[in-house]
Order: sequence, then structure tokens, then C-alpha cells
Amino acid sequence: MSEPTDLTPDAHEPHIDEDRLVRERRDKAARMREAEIELYVHRFIASHHAADIKARGEELIESGEEVTLAGRVMLVRAFGKAGFLTLDDDSGRLQVYVKMGVTSEAGFDFYKRWLDVGDIVGATGRIFRTKTGELTLEARELKLLTKSLRPLPEKWHGLKDVEQRYRRRYVDLMVNPEVRETFRQRSRAIAFIRRFLDERGYIEVETPMMQTIYGGAAARPFVTHHNTLDTRLYLRIAPELFLKRLTAGGFERVYEINRNFRNEGVSTRHNPEFTMLELYTAGWDYNDTMALTEELIRETAKAVNGHAEIEFQGHKIDLGKPFRRVKILDAVAEALALGAEHPLRWGLRDKEELRGLLGEAALQRRDLQVALDRSKSADEALIAAFEEIVEPTLVEPTFVINYPKSLCPLTKSAAGDPTTAERFELFIGVLETANAYSELNDPVEQLARFEDQVNRRTAGDEEAMNEVDRDYVRALEYGMPPCSGLGIGIDRLIMLLTGSPSIRDVILFPLMRPEK
Repeated sequence: MSEPTDLTPDAHEPHIDEDRLVRERRDKAARMREAEIELYVHRFIASHHAADIKARGEELIESGEEVTLAGRVMLVRAFGKAGFLTLDDDSGRLQVYVKMGVTSEAGFDFYKRWLDVGDIVGATGRIFRTKTGELTLEARELKLLTKSLRPLPEKWHGLKDVEQRYRRRYVDLMVNPEVRETFRQRSRAIAFIRRFLDERGYIEVETPMMQTIYGGAAARPFVTHHNTLDTRLYLRIAPELFLKRLTAGGFERVYEINRNFRNEGVSTRHNPEFTMLELYTAGWDYNDTMALTEELIRETAKAVNGHAEIEFQGHKIDLGKPFRRVKILDAVAEALALGAEHPLRWGLRDKEELRGLLGEAALQRRDLQVALDRSKSADEALIAAFEEIVEPTLVEPTFVINYPKSLCPLTKSAAGDPTTAERFELFIGVLETANAYSELNDPVEQLARFEDQVNRRTAGDEEAMNEVDRDYVRALEYGMPPCSGLGIGIDRLIMLLTGSPSIRDVILFPLMRPEK
């Protein structure tokens, strides 16, 4: 992915007085109004887009058909009685030729006296090729559609603070065609995911974004207040508990693609407002969902890019190959060279017992010491060890399976093993991309798990539930069929498919600090 154009001057480049240029353009606009030139027309319909003209170039040249193009002026090259413009529209860029005696008198006067880079104009004329072979529109008419009062950034003035690209996304889209393409790819991916699921019998639903009880994930919520009801509400951290109510109600295959909100930090992988695909399938367990997830991601890559190979953070990753599956405890043991018959297991009494099982590894590795020190329980320590030691190595698509039941309050236990949850997380390019499990549908156990969550909250865990969702337990008491759910972070998936290093590159308007 090529580097996008920067938006403001770099300290080492000649200073641009943007305020002065804006004043000059405002003065010009005032003079144009005095000359009764319309600055913002009401309507203008182009007959073609730039990409259409390029695709039909020879046909249009041969027929002599006139075309009308509308776009933003990105470049002006003047040569006295003639000149060239580069127009940019939603499909691409095309050169326009303006010449005295060919272009109407009003159009040529506008070009010579009033035109600025950044103006949106309409051009009508025939298509030809220049001596250098470039497809060009010879303008019979040139008309101002929208006057630009601010200068566009110039490529040779580099911005090191990329936050300006995110803060002024509208300018980023104007000057960087590759950024527009990233968001087209995002749109194509989401549209394909919907088709993929619709064709397999899933129905799309919408569930509340404001909830009286938050749940479905371990996260801190945003809090708001409904004045009329005098009720505290939470922006949802996940749609899970409502989607599973629908499964209990008889919908066997449901999904939602929508926003979640988590009151957490901002980083290259996290935005407090993000898009999630979440789905539930009656009758399935997490093995069935693993197979669906692999197919969905592989086919989405093909639909967006035309093939299953992606490049991310310097790694070439083939999504066409079968995804690896590994138990999380085996992955930790392998990283610590504990051998195939390792002693690691969930539900140990405490961290001291875990230290004894780890033996020399616990003494020799600083990263393992950090994991042990920042954890409250042995299960949390093993998860922390995985995050420190294993997760940074998971470049190839890998399903990490069988998590501790103590940390998975909504997950069904593995058959014959009450300490292990039937849960997987999918890692691609070191990014956690998906999370899924076999759903707990025993209302008695679920109530106990919720009560444990509330106790954890009381003990200081800010990411635990603050209240038992008794209505959800009531739904389970009516009976929810065996089912498996899946959550895929759409923003992270788009990062992978487009090779974007930051989640801000794939969210049109990421959360930013207010401008001072």
C-alpha cells in the first residue's frame, strides 16, 4: 500500500501561510460574485465518469461522441492560450485540455482568471489522445460548479503528524485516491459478508445499542442517562445477550453488523467505537463455527482482492491454506519448551502451584515473570503468559482453542472437562480477529456465572458485569437450543485485507482528541 499524501507542511519545508491563501481565495470569490459568476450551482449531471471514459477511450475517440465530466481540479498546467487540467471524480482522474477558440469564451475566461486547484468544475467536449498518448477531454465548455476557498495540500509538503489525515478525513480522501480505495474495499467486504450469510439462511437483525444492563464481553462501558425514564443506560459493549434471546425465541440463524462501544484506550488496534459482526447458529458447537469462520474470511479476501493472499506488516499470508488449530495450553507449553507431555492445566489452586509446574521456565524468562506478577489467579496467569509469549508469534492464521472456563462466563464447558471452555480465538498477522464459543444454555449455571461476575465487579474488576441480567436467565429457562456464536472485528479484518497498519486507517472518522 503506497504512502498517502500528507496534509500540512513539514517543519523542514518552505512555510505555507494557509490563512493568507484562504483570505486571497475569499477575496477572489467576492470579486466573482460582483462579476455575477455563480459560485455554487444547483445541479449538474455528468454523462460519464473518468473510469468510464478510460474504459471506452478508443470507442469515444472514433465516434466523436461528446461527454460531460465533473470533478475536482487537482492540477493546472497553463501555456498561454492553452492549458491542461487534471480532474478527479469518484472513479479516478482524467486530463482536460482547454484552448482559446475551442473552449467557449466564458469557459476560457473562467480558466484564465478565476480557476484554482481544488475547484469543482464541469467539462464538456470530445475525447482525443495527446502526442504523448494520454487520453484527454478537449473542453468545448468549462463551468465552475463549486468554488474552493481553501487550498489543497501539496505532495511535496510532507506531514509527519498523521493525525491531521484522520482529523481532516475529507481532505485525505480528496488528495489520496488510495485512501478512497481502502474504504471501497471495506464496503465491498461488508456487502460480501452479508451476501455470504444471507445465502446460508442467516437473517440480519438489529438489537439495542442502549442497554440497562451491559454484558457479552469483558469491557468498561460508556454511561449515559435517559431523562424521561430517569434511567441510567449503557452503550452496548456487545450485542450477544440480545442475539441469544432471539435464538431462544426461535431464530436459528441470526447476525448483526453494527457498532459496539468500549470505554478503553486508543491505539493502532483499538478504537472505542468499532464495528462487529456477531452471529449465532442453532445446533452448532464451536467446531462448526470454526469451519464457517475460515470459509468466511477466505472468501471475503477473494471477493475484495481477487485472491486469498494478503500482505500485512511485512508478512505475506496465504488465507487459502487450512488454518492451524492449537490448544492454548499446548501453545504456551511449546513456547516454553515444556515438551508434549506438559503438566499445564486450568483450575490450579494458585500461582505458586503454577510456578512449580513451570519449573525452570518460570525462573528464566522475564516475560513470564511479568505475566505471573500481573495476574490474580493461575488461569489469568496462563492467559497472560499466552499474550506475552505466544500471541506476538501468531502471523499465520491460527485458531487458538480451549480457554479456561473460569474466565468465560457465557461459554459451555468441554464435554467431561468442567475447567475448560469450548472457545476459540482466531489470530491472523498477530491480530486477534475473531472470538467464538459453544454457548452456555444451562440457566442454573448461567445465573451462578453472572453472580460470580457481579462479585468480581464488587472486588474491583471494572470489566466485569455490574448486575445480573435476570431477563436473559429467564429466556434460558424457557429453553435455548444448543448453539454457537461468533464475533469478528470488522475493522481489524479490513486492516488485514487492505494491509493497513492502524485501525484509524480503516475507520472514516476515528475518535480524536478535540482540537485546541
